Amino acid sequence: MQLTLNEKRLLLELVKCGTTTPEEMGVILDRPADSVVQYGGLLSQKDLATVERNVTTTLSLTEEGTRYLSEGLPERQLYNSFGDSSSMADLNKHPHAKIGLGWMKRLGWVKIESGNVIKTGDASLSSLEIHVKNLDNAPADIKKELIKRGLATEEESVRYVISITELGQKLAAAGIDLSEETGTLTADQISSGAWKDLTLRRYDINKHPRPVWPGKIHPYQRMIDEMRRILLDMGFTELHGSIVQGAFWNFDALFQPQDHPAREMQDTFHLAGKQDLPEGWEKVRDMHETGGNTSSTGWGGKWDPEKAKATVLRTHTTSLSIQHLAAHPKPPVKAFCIGRVYRREAIDPTHLPEFEQLEGIVMDDNVTFRNLLGFLKEFYTRMGFESVRFRPGYFPYTEPSVEPEVYIEELGWVELGGAGIFREEVTAPWGITCPVLAWGLGVSRVAMLRMGLTDLRQLYQSDIDWVRQMPTHGGRC
Repeated sequence: MQLTLNEKRLLLELVKCGTTTPEEMGVILDRPADSVVQYGGLLSQKDLATVERNVTTTLSLTEEGTRYLSEGLPERQLYNSFGDSSSMADLNKHPHAKIGLGWMKRLGWVKIESGNVIKTGDASLSSLEIHVKNLDNAPADIKKELIKRGLATEEESVRYVISITELGQKLAAAGIDLSEETGTLTADQISSGAWKDLTLRRYDINKHPRPVWPGKIHPYQRMIDEMRRILLDMGFTELHGSIVQGAFWNFDALFQPQDHPAREMQDTFHLAGKQDLPEGWEKVRDMHETGGNTSSTGWGGKWDPEKAKATVLRTHTTSLSIQHLAAHPKPPVKAFCIGRVYRREAIDPTHLPEFEQLEGIVMDDNVTFRNLLGFLKEFYTRMGFESVRFRPGYFPYTEPSVEPEVYIEELGWVELGGAGIFREEVTAPWGITCPVLAWGLGVSRVAMLRMGLTDLRQLYQSDIDWVRQMPTHGGRC
C-alpha cells in the first residue's frame, strides 16, 4: 500500500495515542491543523484511520441584543413608557413604537380600541426576555426568533477527531519506512541522473484532484455582455437612461391611449411627483385627439396633459428609444438598449416584477421590413439559435409587426420577442419621415432557454453551486 511520508508519520503517531485532534497532531508533526485533516482523510480512504467531523453551534448576542439585555427589549421599554392607556399618536412618538407595538399586541400585553392603546393588565416576562439572558438553554424556536430580530447571531465551530483503525495498526506493526520522498524533480537532478537514487513519491493518475473554482462572471451577466458585444459588432450604438420615466415618454409618445389598462396601477409602478412635458408635446396631444397632420384619426376624446406628467418606473426600454429618436430625427440612427424594466407581476417561475429587456431601432431612408427580418435573423443566429422563423404579430406602436421564433430541440418553436416598423403616429410628431425599424425581447427568457432553466428566479439568486457548475460558454445552445 502506497503512503506519502506525511501519511506514514501520522499513522505512526496514531499508533501511540489511538485518537487525536488535528490541533494536537499539528504540533507534533509541525504541520498546520488543516494539513493534518487532509492526511487523515487520505488514510481514511485506505481504511487505515477514521476522521470524525463534529459541528457545534453557539449563540451570542449582537451589539443590539447586548444593549437590550440591560435596557429591556423594545416592547418592554414601550410598555413601561405609559400608564394604563395611551393614544396612538402619543405612543408613536416613542423611538421603539414601530417595533414595540406589534410585539405588545402579539404578547397580549395591550389591546387597541378607538385609536387608544390600553394595557390588559398581564405583562409577565416573555420567552424572549427570559432566554435573552440564558441563550444556551433557549428552545430552537426562541433561538430562531432572536436571530430573526437581529438580537443574536449563530456561529458554527467544527472539530475533527482522527482515530486509527485495526487495519492501520496492523500495517504500522508490519513496519513503515520513513525515508524522505521527492515529489518534484529539479533540472539538475534530471540532467545528472541523480533522480535514479531518489525515493520518488508515487502518484495515482486515476484519482481526481480537489476541484478548484476560479472566479468568473455570473452566467446571466455574461449572456447580457454577449448580446451587447454582438450588437456593437453589428454597428449599433448603446443607449442609457433612467429607470424613472415620465408617463409621456413611457406611454403617450408611443401612441398608447391614456385609458389603456396597462397604465393603471395593476400593471405599472407609479411614483410620487410630476415630470415636465418636453418641447413639442402639443403635437403628441394632437396625434392622440385627431391624428394631427397624418392620415390617422387618432384616439379621439380629450388628451390630459396632467396624466402625461405622471412619474413611473419604466415598463419598457422603448421609452429610451423614442427619446433618442426625438433628439436625432435625421437618419441614420442605429441604436440599442439593454436595461431593467418594471411591471406589477405576480412572482412565479416565469414572471418577475423586474426583468431585463433588449430594445433595438434602425432608421434610414431606404430600410424596409425585409431589412428588419435580416437584422433579427443575424442577431439570433449569432446568439446560437440555428433555426429562426417569423410569424405576423400585433403590437400597439408598430405596423406591420412580427414575432420572431427560434427552434429548441426539446420545446419546438419558441417566440422570442416582437418587432415591427414604428407607426406614423409615433414618429410624425418629431419630424421623422424615414422608416424606423424597432424590435425588443425579454433577455431573461433567452437566458432560460440558453441555460436550460425552468424557474426564472434562479437567474437572480445567489446560488454559488449553480454558478460554479454552469459552463463558461453560457448554456446548451
